[in-house]
Amino acid sequence: MIPSSMELLRSHLSKVRIPEPTNRISKQECCISFDTPRSEGGLYVDLSSFLAFGKEYVGWNYEKTGNPVFLHIQQRRKPVTEDRPVKKPTLLAIGVEGGFDDREPEYEETLDIVILPEHVTIPFPSVELPEKVRIAVDAILISEGAERKEQLASWTAEKKKVSAYAMNLQQINNGIVVPPSGWKCSKCDKTDNLWLNLTDGMILCGRRNWDGSGGNNHAIEHYKETNYPLAAKLGTITADLEGADVFSYPEDDSVEDPLLAQHLAFFGIDFSSLQKTEMTTAERELDQNTNFDWNRIQESGQEVELLFGPGYTGLVNLGNSCYMASVMQVVFSTHSFISRYYEKQSLKMTFEMAPADPTLDLNTQLTKLAYGLLSGKYSLPAQEKQEGIPPRMFKTVIAANHPEFSSMRQQDALEFFQHLLDQVERANAAKPELDPTRSFKFIIEERLQCPSGKVAYNKRTDNIISLIIPLHEATNKEQLEAFHKMKAERNLEGKEIRASDEIIRPRVPLEACLASFSAPEEVHGFYSTALNAKTTAIKTAGLTTFPDYLVLHMRKFVMEEGWVPKKLDVYIDVPDIIDITHIRSKGLQPGEELLPDTDSSGEKMEPTHLAANEDIVSILSGMGFNCLHCQKAAINTSNSGVEEAMNWLLSHMNDPDIDDPISNDSQIVELMSIDEASVETLISFGFQEEVARKALKASGGNIEKATDWIFNHPEVSSAVHMNATSSSMQAGDPGVPDGSGRYKLMALVSHIGTSTQCGHYVAHVYKDGRWVIFNDSKVGASVDPPKDMGYLYFFERIDS
Repeated sequence: MIPSSMELLRSHLSKVRIPEPTNRISKQECCISFDTPRSEGGLYVDLSSFLAFGKEYVGWNYEKTGNPVFLHIQQRRKPVTEDRPVKKPTLLAIGVEGGFDDREPEYEETLDIVILPEHVTIPFPSVELPEKVRIAVDAILISEGAERKEQLASWTAEKKKVSAYAMNLQQINNGIVVPPSGWKCSKCDKTDNLWLNLTDGMILCGRRNWDGSGGNNHAIEHYKETNYPLAAKLGTITADLEGADVFSYPEDDSVEDPLLAQHLAFFGIDFSSLQKTEMTTAERELDQNTNFDWNRIQESGQEVELLFGPGYTGLVNLGNSCYMASVMQVVFSTHSFISRYYEKQSLKMTFEMAPADPTLDLNTQLTKLAYGLLSGKYSLPAQEKQEGIPPRMFKTVIAANHPEFSSMRQQDALEFFQHLLDQVERANAAKPELDPTRSFKFIIEERLQCPSGKVAYNKRTDNIISLIIPLHEATNKEQLEAFHKMKAERNLEGKEIRASDEIIRPRVPLEACLASFSAPEEVHGFYSTALNAKTTAIKTAGLTTFPDYLVLHMRKFVMEEGWVPKKLDVYIDVPDIIDITHIRSKGLQPGEELLPDTDSSGEKMEPTHLAANEDIVSILSGMGFNCLHCQKAAINTSNSGVEEAMNWLLSHMNDPDIDDPISNDSQIVELMSIDEASVETLISFGFQEEVARKALKASGGNIEKATDWIFNHPEVSSAVHMNATSSSMQAGDPGVPDGSGRYKLMALVSHIGTSTQCGHYVAHVYKDGRWVIFNDSKVGASVDPPKDMGYLYFFERIDS
């Protein structure tokens, strides 16, 4: 006798679980594909593990786990009766009232209980269903899905907090009545970027920017003299007070003042009559997002042919995730990643080998992403637009426990690329022969020669070459001089550069940047064990191995005097083919003599007492940091420099002993207790343990910054004396490829914006004989690839 569907369901009740509040519930996306309830066949939620599966994959889960009961969710699109008007966004958000309209159509949802392997279907809701099933399904439906929880902070800029000083703000009745227009700074002639102090009514100019624009710092100087905490930006005050800019100096942030109308009225300001004349900070950011064609990087003025099919799938922006999207599109255009996670790795095998929760396994999510990007399944011509796939699960895994990448803020594409390689290498540690990151590895060798004529050779493994841009090597100096002369003349006449005027930027050949990498450099304060004294050594650098894929990072972001960040406005002339054979390092040469391990007394250098460098402390204190904290930062980074001290300071601001007095013990440059896994990672790069510990200590425990620190402080490596012969890490060593020094350009990641923490990233990849632009979910044939505007350049080795 064939059991009824209800009898069959009751026989499997032991496999049905009622979710607890702590359970992760996936109900918006398949854990091993990008299928959703809106995909053909819908989504199946396992009522035991609460994992979701697409129609093609639900059977795999049954075979692996034996769990037979699923909630089947299908969403079918409702017909649209009329076109909805497109409203201009007023809020920096996606899919919320006032934000960017995501133009989502409406869907009709149907629910069923499905029992495998027979695919018996029971409609939900139904009074005949067992109570346990009804309770389980209701709990799933009302829960905030795991995907949604990880998306909640997406894109909406941080909401302003109510200032702690607003509700009890003291206002001084000194007779000041602010006129509705004609404002000017009380201490200079500035008539824009003006701030009204809400305590005494003083109108003062804002902060000075790095390029001399902005104000003259009079508003903040006034706060330092008076401690009057709040100021409102004149020109942003209208009848809609929510749009006004209010800044709290002690809280060092834009804030909300619930009593702003009352505080303005105290100085005679009728906000309802004011018209807006200044853009708020958020609006400038919003303006950038509504006008993505800042320059030709996005080719927004071109008629771009949209591309579909395998390898032409876009990635949905999850909220400032373009840095990740651009890097992943390039990475999954390399043979090593395609082979590891697509060609030689079936999706079914990956799922069978995955842990109980595949949504938290990096190798599983990389394989899922590879199939999503490369199969063509999600890149079919759509009626309205290219949809792309949302890499939410991948982002959750790759960013786990990382304070920056797990946030919804914009990040540096270079830092993400190196973080990705580090995590992928760890995920493949059990089978290093499968590790695709090896194709990016190479060995850098530094040669140091002191005045004695003796030398030291230091080696380290890396995956990028970071290049200084020598602006003095620009090839268009005459045009630059003429442009700056014209600009100066316009400034004297009180005129600005017209939009129609061509802006001339320096053009620097890539060859000049590569030459600066290998050029001789003086190292001051180098301790020579041959001379038993500090001296000036000459350092040169080269590569002992050439990787399969060479990644060049252009140092476009620099620090100006006063520690003000600036982006170099420069073009890099990059040829399609480069040859770096000339920078191959050959190690110890005949006739060269190595520096000894010890000084002439036979003693190795001992830890010494160290006092904080006054210049470092002065600079950091001038930036507003506590003097004691600055001293500790200088001491704990061995007085390496302002940047290292600041990195340490920002990483240790919340240390419980940060305010403790400095003891003699803390002034000893010693090996600190740090993360042993980080030490092991640096040791695996070829550094000695003592060097690795010193570098991690100086870099706040950050592996990437620690490798840079070692590179920039060769005297430390020399004192510890890393293996100075040329035999320990030669070509052919496991894990480091080698070959020809000739490369062809295969991809670039470009950046739009004033810093790596804002703006937008776009990738261009050379595929199937043409350049392709990957701009989040948009994929098209590139008309004019911006080869001279790259931030990261990816070259593929040309085999002889």
